[in-house]
Amino acid sequence: MRADSRPRLALVPGEPAGIGPELAVRLAQQPTAGNLVAFADPDTLQSAAAALSLPLRLVDPEQDSAPGVLPLHAVRQAVPSRFGQTDPANAASTIACLRAAAEACLGGHLGGMVTGPIHKAAINAGGIEYSGTTELLAGWAGCEVVMMLATPELRVALATTHLPLAEVPAAITRRSLETTLRILHRDLGERFGIAAPRIIVLGLNPHAGEDGLLGREEIETLAPVLESLRAEGFQLEGPLPADTAFLPHRLQRADAVLAMYHDQGLPVLKYSGFERAVNITLGLPYPRVAVDHGTALDLAGRGIALPDSLVAAEALCARLAARQRTA
Repeated sequence: MRADSRPRLALVPGEPAGIGPELAVRLAQQPTAGNLVAFADPDTLQSAAAALSLPLRLVDPEQDSAPGVLPLHAVRQAVPSRFGQTDPANAASTIACLRAAAEACLGGHLGGMVTGPIHKAAINAGGIEYSGTTELLAGWAGCEVVMMLATPELRVALATTHLPLAEVPAAITRRSLETTLRILHRDLGERFGIAAPRIIVLGLNPHAGEDGLLGREEIETLAPVLESLRAEGFQLEGPLPADTAFLPHRLQRADAVLAMYHDQGLPVLKYSGFERAVNITLGLPYPRVAVDHGTALDLAGRGIALPDSLVAAEALCARLAARQRTA
């Protein structure tokens, strides 16, 4: 038995030319709720530490993390990274970091995964089809997942994720919506300890379709699914117009909001608490929590990127992993 009782977590900094490595270095300077193991190129982490003038000692992945000490599962890049300049040659190693971390979690060696931002264009330019880490992890685990972003005050899950807006209506079917709501309901209960989750479901169209005048998806797809799940005991409110669903009196009686597409719900959440928000993948066999921001290439190496979201992601992932371990 390990002397350190903290849940062991994978830490994947993400795009090596972005702010992810330096945020990981900042996180490694402080006491953490999880026992971290980084999956990254050691030279990239040391370069980030040098740019920030912070101490960093990389040790064997079986050792325990401590302030200034970071266990490392080394994944070498094809070429050295330069702050703010992505290189498609490093796409494979960026994905390899995620793959190695996912395998460690799926194999039960680690209790959860914390991830920094990844640059979609750089991965695709490297010849790897990539729409997002959420989708990638779901494929490796062979399960259906739901993306949910959260601040201490608000949780917003998504019925669709990284899709062009024109493809969203066809992607929302009765089956997909029911699956999403079941995953959201289950994980709010099992992972977050909410005994009877209350979920607000947004409509797809303006004014939630206005009785079919502005679209029939609410009548033909959303409402029948909600009625069926209510009959099973789900507490669901909606479909509601998105422009009034986030009013305080509604949110006070909800544990989460389900938005139909990415930019329907996330601008509200990020406006209300950008630096404190995290991205959670529901439905995986293990907890995965990510930052809520991008690679910020223009800030990389300058020492001004704030680590708040990564700090919040690590703290939440540790809590979820500890809860799962106890359960």
